[in-house]
Amino acid sequence: MTALHVSELSVELGGKPIVKSVSLAVEPGEWCTIIGPNGAGKSTMLNAIAGLLPSAGGISYRGRPFANISRRQRAREVAVVAQNPTVPPGMSVFDYVLLGRNPHVPPLGRESANDLEVAWDVCKRLSLVEFARRDLETLSGGERQRAFLARALTQLSGTEYGLLLLDEPTSALDIGHQQEVLDLVDDLRCDADLTVITSMHELSVAGEYADRLLLLVDGERVAYGPPSEVLTQELISRHYKARVNVVETPDGPVVVPVRRWRSGSRGDVD
Repeated sequence: MTALHVSELSVELGGKPIVKSVSLAVEPGEWCTIIGPNGAGKSTMLNAIAGLLPSAGGISYRGRPFANISRRQRAREVAVVAQNPTVPPGMSVFDYVLLGRNPHVPPLGRESANDLEVAWDVCKRLSLVEFARRDLETLSGGERQRAFLARALTQLSGTEYGLLLLDEPTSALDIGHQQEVLDLVDDLRCDADLTVITSMHELSVAGEYADRLLLLVDGERVAYGPPSEVLTQELISRHYKARVNVVETPDGPVVVPVRRWRSGSRGDVD
């Protein structure tokens, strides 16, 4: 059964069409990354899938239309990590991670011993125990990103097949922390049967980790498929207006920017 099916999804913001009749299907356990030039509608589409923006068209999860799933039940099965999540002032890392159990707590109830155990186990898994009592605001970028993921995983714990939506999960991270976060997501995807949808700017990184890429341009689907079919020199040159070479490697295609040649450039020979 298809994990996520999006049919003719359209989004307007301020009367302007941002996403235009985009369709895709993602299988359980797959990692799909949305790429595209600035302003292509990547984050808008991700937020529409998450139900954070009004949209037209159909979105279904494991054969059930989102419109027929209560917000509470959806929150147990679908977790979102925004590009710049709100960091509550003065909140400890553990208390922030524990917020992920809110959809599982009965109305007017409080977290159970099991909820506390789930949050603690996730902190252990993501190497956050040493930071558990620290204020979230005091963490570095990479550490904070792990805390954001921990909250999402705490939210999905107990769900047989969760859907994890990540908006630019590596923005503002150096290459080492990018690898740390993406390797972690990849491990969790395999270990916890997660289906992952991300938006991303870094084309080579997207091609290395994702099973499928969706290329959006001006809100329209231009290409959808394995990285080798989407990250081509022709598509990138045309839609990003960039000079690139694409090098095939065992880990996926690598997109290499090509410097503009001009007379007097370094390396010219008389």
